[in-house]
Amino acid sequence: MKKKTALVLASAMVVASLAGCGGGSKPAETTAAQAEAAAPAQTDAAAPASSVTPELNLIIASNQTSLENPYSLGMDKFKEVVEDVSGGKIAVTVHKGTLGENESELIEKLEMGAASMVVASPGFMTAIGVPEVDIFSLNYLFDSFDHWEACLDGEFGDRMKQVVSEKTGNNFRIMSYWSSSVRDYYGKKEVKTPADLKGMTIRTQSSQVQQDFWKACGAIPTSVAWGELYQALQQGVVDSAENDYTSFMLKEHHKTANGKHISETHHDYTTRLLLMNGNFYDGLTDEQKGWIEEGVEACTKEEREVVYRMFKESKEKVIADGAEVVNFEDVDIDAFKALAIPIQDKFAADNNMTAELEMIRAAAK
Repeated sequence: MKKKTALVLASAMVVASLAGCGGGSKPAETTAAQAEAAAPAQTDAAAPASSVTPELNLIIASNQTSLENPYSLGMDKFKEVVEDVSGGKIAVTVHKGTLGENESELIEKLEMGAASMVVASPGFMTAIGVPEVDIFSLNYLFDSFDHWEACLDGEFGDRMKQVVSEKTGNNFRIMSYWSSSVRDYYGKKEVKTPADLKGMTIRTQSSQVQQDFWKACGAIPTSVAWGELYQALQQGVVDSAENDYTSFMLKEHHKTANGKHISETHHDYTTRLLLMNGNFYDGLTDEQKGWIEEGVEACTKEEREVVYRMFKESKEKVIADGAEVVNFEDVDIDAFKALAIPIQDKFAADNNMTAELEMIRAAAK
């Protein structure tokens, strides 16, 4: 099953990574050995000097190279807390893009045991038999960060953890839910209604439900690698794109000819998964699990706080750089939502997730 999964990931995850965002019989010992072997490689956070010999070595990684990215700061917090509460019995090595800038690489390393915990978009799981996770890709699913938190930290989030564990044979365990903020349109002209998008090419995430939404707006979804998007916008290869303020600010997309007009469509309050191999986790001692869970709670709080803070700071930065912003209040959100709701309903019916969709809608009331 793992071999088949890896083969599927090798091809399918190349596409999934555009979102720009195996347990053995002794998982703890195996991963510790691999961590020690990987330690001399390039890392971003060295283990502190200590007289205690670690009984467990963990490697945590994301695909983001910026040291100021919310993922990076969240992972730093995990290292700080876990090493502290364990008294040095767990050592944590943090990789910020140094294990791979594509999420597909991180997922493969997690499956091989070369990484202990990774941050990834949920979309890759659709290629390995978990189509239910595409619910996270539905536009206008959440109305606010508060709504998003209430759902992911509640019954809906627990249900999705169960689905992922069962459908992947426990190869993937959702430790927590992170975010990369809320995504907006940016392009060569301002957009206030879906009609304004007619005939425009837009770089989108690879999810089918995402592409269905932009087609319904009259736009033409286009695939462009995240690392190539700046040039594509500058040279007019695509007319527009969509992402969160922090992500496109750090890449300076708003400084390009086709990226300077931002419309706060707020169409996607993003969900990112903090993943561990469930079989590896199950092989840990209760004490080790407790330390890790404490670290997960702390780093999740940190990552979300950074996301929310950087939303405001990043918006201020792009405006100072000369970008033009149509604020949320001036966008015809109802018109966009009217196109999104039927896509949500169809997805839920096709994937036996009507109950989960109702959980989310009820939490908004």
